[in-house]
Amino acid sequence: MARVRRRHAISICCLILLAVLSIVPDLSFAQSGSVPIPEHAREKRFGGGWECDRGYRESVGGCVAIRLPENAYLTNTSYGRGWECERNYQETDGVCIAIHVPAHAYLDSSGARWKCDRGYQEVGRTCVAVQVPPNAFLADTSYGPGWKCDRGYRAADAACVAVKVPANGFFVDASYGTGWECDRGYREDGEACVAVKIPEKAHLDYSGHDWECNRPLQKRQDQCVLP
Repeated sequence: MARVRRRHAISICCLILLAVLSIVPDLSFAQSGSVPIPEHAREKRFGGGWECDRGYRESVGGCVAIRLPENAYLTNTSYGRGWECERNYQETDGVCIAIHVPAHAYLDSSGARWKCDRGYQEVGRTCVAVQVPPNAFLADTSYGPGWKCDRGYRAADAACVAVKVPANGFFVDASYGTGWECDRGYREDGEACVAVKIPEKAHLDYSGHDWECNRPLQKRQDQCVLP
């Protein structure tokens, strides 16, 4: 008897469920119909809503075609123009113009700019050969003359002149000063290096080109005395 009552209750529940489904409209239809998808758009895979097809972008609730100029490609982004010029072209007033690469030059990795070959420098919109003087070598820099002097030489106008290093001195690779310094224990005297004369009870200072008194003595002219 209990089993019959259970079957009767299940039958009643099924009839009620069928009645409800016949009254309530399709949920998926109602859900998709609540946000109409414009032409040239599709539902988003995640997060709900819609997004424009490739080649279109959102504008005033719809999708408008991106005007793609010749020699350009779509970037599929929601910002910017939505397109970029192909390699060897650059954008000018909404179109892609071929980049003029002068002789002795090449396109850089971006494909939108050019650089001069090694041994050449940009002058205006051309590449001019670097004139390397004797005792110099090419320098991979976009500034300056494009060359540097060999060690032991320094630039003077458009030439490299030898640095005359005196006895007890050594070459210094600098564009200022004499181009040399004296060894430790010597000091500069005109164009020569002379030995530092250290008085009694004194020693070379930290520079190595002068002297100072041993403590507690103090320097007075050319000697060390008690304070």
